Amino acid sequence: MTERTVFQSMAQRHVVSVVPTATVYAAACVMTRANCGSVLVIDSSSTLLGIVTERDLMTRLVAKSLDPATTTVADIMTRSPFCVVPETKVADAVLIMIERGFRHLPIVTDNNKILGVFSVRDALPREVQTAQSLAEFHEQVNDALG
Repeated sequence: MTERTVFQSMAQRHVVSVVPTATVYAAACVMTRANCGSVLVIDSSSTLLGIVTERDLMTRLVAKSLDPATTTVADIMTRSPFCVVPETKVADAVLIMIERGFRHLPIVTDNNKILGVFSVRDALPREVQTAQSLAEFHEQVNDALG
């Protein structure tokens, strides 16, 4: 069986986004309506500036007692997020997430067209297991060399 790509595995095929001046409250409402755990921050020329995730809401807003009605997404977003191309294999994407500690990867074409976000939830159990095995192998190699 051919391994699926991140684009093939995406649950949502539309881009969920806000502008950088949107309030965090507005972004949370967009995420809730779309039933997703992240929102991309895109400027008027469709350039990806950042991403806001549920974790960002918790650690960069709630934990710091900021007001979601007055705080903008530009204040709490992860700027210039790590992105993958649509042809990236799911196991490779999950490995990136495991090694870098995040759960959402924007999918962007070579010519910078934003296609959406691959979430760890989009990964199939088989591919998650493959990525976990790769991560453990990399750790063992690093330990052996280190």
